Amino acid sequence: MNPKVILLVEDNPDDEVLTLHAFEKNNIDYPIVVAHDGVEALDYLFGTGAYAGRNPDDLPLVVLLDLKLPKVDGLEVLRRIRANEGTRLLPVVLLTSSNEDEDRLKGYMLGANSYVRKPVDFDEFVRAAGQLGLYWIMLNLPPPHCLDCRKR
Repeated sequence: MNPKVILLVEDNPDDEVLTLHAFEKNNIDYPIVVAHDGVEALDYLFGTGAYAGRNPDDLPLVVLLDLKLPKVDGLEVLRRIRANEGTRLLPVVLLTSSNEDEDRLKGYMLGANSYVRKPVDFDEFVRAAGQLGLYWIMLNLPPPHCLDCRKR
């Protein structure tokens, strides 16, 4: 079995580096796969495109999903995740700079598990990313059919 990963969907290189640094600083040592747009995220999850041949049943522990993405936006990625039987229960955290009530409402209506606004301050960002990782990997209990999701 492949090690379980965290899927980070982030098009901003600075936010990607900050998130990876924050996870490292907080000793979250799960592998992180980075998708830089919505198409790449969907290809990874469903084993298509550049990820053809990847087993789509080998789901990440959690998806950290930005909203404002090129090609396919984060809300559409979330919509497709929830529409697919195999990924319907996959934990998805919207990690975004948007503080728009409409984005938050749409995200929850589409089935986001959480909506986290990216802090602007570096130290706050490191703390927030660390708390996210610890919660979703160490504290959150996955659905019963995913009890092996934490196995490495």
